[in-house]
Amino acid sequence: MTIRTARPDRVQHFRPRMHCLKKLEAMVVEMQDQKSGVKGSEQKLNVTTIPHVLTGKDIIAWIANKMKTTPEEAQTFSTMLVAYGYIYPLQNHKKLFFSAVSIYLAKRNIRKKGMLEPYEQVHVEEEACRVVFDCQERAYWIFCLCRLVKYVTTYKNHDPFLAPCLPSNPWQTDHDAYWTLNMRRVDLPTKMRVERWSFSLFELLSDLRGRDDFKIFLKKEFSGENLAFWEAAEELKWGTAASMTAKAETIFKTFLAPGAPRWINIDGRTMGLTVKGLDHPHRYVLEAAQTHVFLLMKKDTFFRYLKSPVYKDIQKKALNPEAHNFSPAQLEQNANSRSPGIHPIILWQQEEEEKAKAAAASAPVDVKAMMSKIDRKK
Repeated sequence: MTIRTARPDRVQHFRPRMHCLKKLEAMVVEMQDQKSGVKGSEQKLNVTTIPHVLTGKDIIAWIANKMKTTPEEAQTFSTMLVAYGYIYPLQNHKKLFFSAVSIYLAKRNIRKKGMLEPYEQVHVEEEACRVVFDCQERAYWIFCLCRLVKYVTTYKNHDPFLAPCLPSNPWQTDHDAYWTLNMRRVDLPTKMRVERWSFSLFELLSDLRGRDDFKIFLKKEFSGENLAFWEAAEELKWGTAASMTAKAETIFKTFLAPGAPRWINIDGRTMGLTVKGLDHPHRYVLEAAQTHVFLLMKKDTFFRYLKSPVYKDIQKKALNPEAHNFSPAQLEQNANSRSPGIHPIILWQQEEEEKAKAAAASAPVDVKAMMSKIDRKK
């Protein structure tokens, strides 16, 4: 393995490494110095040649001399280099120190390779690969474990297995207050629900109540065309195949055509690919443009929304229900008075009716038709 200190600047934000890993990398770079580092050589293993091979004694002696420590501390530091994946042991990576008996058994197994079956030879040859894979997996989790911990820490209060539902878990108490407070388009959401909107733009748009609140902010900013295009692309992606051509034509006239009433600002390459794909529309023809618009809202609009009075106002008005502790008699009464919930098809029909009303309200007014209606009334 070759470690270099100079890293290219890709004009991106990288998660900073742990401070101890920076020190380890600096030590490994010094070990690779041709003059003052550890002397290495090539070693033949079966039919392959492994470069930059170092012996354990040389590494321990160099570390003890460099850091002015005892051999025991140098040995511990060397084991850390192996554990972090900076040094790969060639054989028997599970146990770094061999006894005389284990060395004898290993040599005897190597001599017997010619008597093995083909599938056993493949198994023996894959042992060296497993050494590398185990070290790579260990190094992967060293760098990526913090991301998993951050995700669990963020969502732990929103997981019903880790935190109790407020006011109560309807599956345990037969009390539907939790479902009523968390309906798709409820007037006043709960504080936990509003807090989840701030996790990411995907969480905000996945919640219909949060999306409505985001629309109010975009309307005040005069930049609602991006969200409208994103919703139109979602309808095209998940809609019926029969209406695909008509929806694609409507989207082109509304958002992409020159002089469109709600023209979106995307780069020329994405615009060209999208317009060309609309000649033969399919479900994912707007994928590139939709991703571009989503990233624009994620980098700019989303953070301005979190700082806006619209979001702060809904935070103040949000409900914070108290926990309900039911007695056994109340639980039995809840079970006897259980009522069926609203069917998802009915909810979908209600949403479609609301969309149709909103589309009719935002459609351009035909002055001639209005004048003819007034004349008829007279």
